[in-house]
Amino acid sequence: MGVRLAQHHASGMKVALWLAGRPEVARIMHPGLESDPGHAIWRRDYTGACGLFSIVLAPAPQAAVHAFLDALTLFGIGASWGGYESLAIPFDCASFRTVAPWAPGGPTVRFHIGLEDVDDLVADLERGFAALAAAR
Repeated sequence: MGVRLAQHHASGMKVALWLAGRPEVARIMHPGLESDPGHAIWRRDYTGACGLFSIVLAPAPQAAVHAFLDALTLFGIGASWGGYESLAIPFDCASFRTVAPWAPGGPTVRFHIGLEDVDDLVADLERGFAALAAAR
């Protein structure tokens, strides 16, 4: 289990850092990134992270977000229940939040980075972003 969780952490960080450089991504919600508001707490209390995090895309029509997700071939569509595979799912936090309002400013996509090769996952995301751009 330790080897698997270390790989989820390493791959998740690599993908999150790659996403941070994409113009289509407005925000990344990953505590391992210094830009995350909870990073200091994460750094204090944890030694690693899993491959589960969310991004907020720059404003885009829902059809473009669906085109992005549909273009992914290595990422399954769904929520992670602790599996080893990479997954992506559109997520509307506003319908679940009861204490503080959620206004992300764009569509939110939740990722679980699995054990596939990171370069293959990045190539898959590049395909997705190309489909997103074509659908705008």
